[in-house]
Amino acid sequence: MGNSHAECVSFADEPPGTGAHRHMPARATSKAESKADSSRVSDSQPREVMNVAVLAESELGSEAQRERRKRILDATMAIASKGGYEAVQMRAVADRADVAVGTLYRYFPSKVHLLVSALGREFSRIDAKTDRAAMTGGTPFQRLNFMVGKLNRAMQRNPLLTEAMTRAYVFADASAASEVDQVEKLIDSMFARAMADGEPTEDQYHIARVISDVWLSNLLAWLTRRASATDVSKRLDLAVRLLLGEHG
Repeated sequence: MGNSHAECVSFADEPPGTGAHRHMPARATSKAESKADSSRVSDSQPREVMNVAVLAESELGSEAQRERRKRILDATMAIASKGGYEAVQMRAVADRADVAVGTLYRYFPSKVHLLVSALGREFSRIDAKTDRAAMTGGTPFQRLNFMVGKLNRAMQRNPLLTEAMTRAYVFADASAASEVDQVEKLIDSMFARAMADGEPTEDQYHIARVISDVWLSNLLAWLTRRASATDVSKRLDLAVRLLLGEHG
């Protein structure tokens, strides 16, 4: 593989951009994608050759394996940030990450698994970069609003990347249930901990789940140009206000 390693792209780090005028590409699979998919295997053995044992993240025991996984996710995000969902092809990711296609499939069995895993990593990064000192004091309403706004702004900085990861998350099937579940738990945890003064209660986790659903719905509305960034901000503020009241 002659390509250099992928640079690290993250909407958790990039300066705010406009980009709200961009829209989600058509959901239909492109001819190029279908051709690339069919070229992976011979006509006589359509998909069986890709039925390899998949490595769970918990099974990445060596530093080399963890670095390879990071490189693959970096490559995925770099490609998605330039071309959106349709641009993320397994062979292109393998080339950019400097790994064999068969190796890539051992880590991630599909582009959906790739992109949902990348989304989970981004939420973890945003959570790690959150200034907890800025969230001390105030009411649960104020703290939750702060966290929702932070996540909302981060996701709007790179529309193509956000579109790719969000589309994969929304349309993931049961085979990616583990990755989707991890993303849901990350979002819920961020919102619940923002509300809590200490360990979140069960009710706060329930509220966090509702806010997560409202947030995702409005993110999709923004990506498809059915709502502006201002509209999304107002709707989320209203949702938090109705659930918590201004004084939490």
